[in-house]
Amino acid sequence: GMMVIALSVLIPDMPGMMAMMMKMPPGPEIPPGWTYNPSSWLQRTPIIVLGFIGFFASRYLTAFQLGYINHVWDPFFGEGSEKVLTSAVSKSFPISDGGLGNFAYTIEALMGYMGMSNRWRTMPWMVAFFGILVIPLGVISIVLIILQPVSVGFWCLVCLITAIAMLVMIPLTLDEVVAMIQFIVKRTKEGKPFWRTFWMGDTIEGGGKDTRTPSFIGPLNKTVPSMMWGVNIPWNLLLSTAIGLWLMFTPFLFSIQKSIANHLTTIGALIVTFTVIAMAEVGRTFRFLNIAFAIWLIMASILFKDSFGHSLWIALTSGVLLIGLSFRKGKIRESYGTFDRYII
Repeated sequence: GMMVIALSVLIPDMPGMMAMMMKMPPGPEIPPGWTYNPSSWLQRTPIIVLGFIGFFASRYLTAFQLGYINHVWDPFFGEGSEKVLTSAVSKSFPISDGGLGNFAYTIEALMGYMGMSNRWRTMPWMVAFFGILVIPLGVISIVLIILQPVSVGFWCLVCLITAIAMLVMIPLTLDEVVAMIQFIVKRTKEGKPFWRTFWMGDTIEGGGKDTRTPSFIGPLNKTVPSMMWGVNIPWNLLLSTAIGLWLMFTPFLFSIQKSIANHLTTIGALIVTFTVIAMAEVGRTFRFLNIAFAIWLIMASILFKDSFGHSLWIALTSGVLLIGLSFRKGKIRESYGTFDRYII
């Protein structure tokens, strides 16, 4: 199935796309006001790699759900993986949910290959669809996977691997989507038709040639850092992620039961998800959502009757720490043109 998708559309390109690219007027590779090119091949490489990791992991889960293998490898949660994959939640889908995820990862990995190194302006539609597939749908799938102990009562190791792959893809994808939106907005304000620009692409004044991105076959001490331009991990976001993970696993470490356990796991999953997204410099504002999650955590620990002892103090302490950690923006190393004012 993956080969059919790749060989029919993505590798030979959409019908008429090559002719359209040949007619494309020359323009910049780096967006106006930016310090790097978010569509360069080195920027896309980790996204493609993570897409294939998710593909092979979900393929393994699909093989179990379809009966091609009898057991699922899981050295940490034992039979938990099989119970998750055969649960009522999983069976509520008309098709294998692992297969559905496998299809999504296939599209994500192959779409990473599509387009040139200036596709933020030459293929806005593709960047938009790629962003929709990775960001909002990715957040939903990540939260659903992480909430397995709430909905099913068990963890699944390989499922968590797919969730981690998807989660890391989101901050790596955000910058290209922002560049595409900036381009569409600017061209529309200049009087260009929205839909023609969206589907056909165009050029733009400003920006420049990409002389900063190293060669793909250059030394690792140059190529690897360039893959992470636009993403950094301030110490406060690292600690916020640790708090989220702590909340997720607290019910299992201290044998906390009932509704407060579900709230700790749910809030912890949301904290981890949006903190990792905030590691993208263009997504740094998402860290303020942690304040809302912290207030929810504190209120739940006070109002729930089954919240006492360990669960009460863990919730109160984590909530207060999280609020304090959410105010610091951290260092912003790159520039993003007109979007800089939204990074607060």
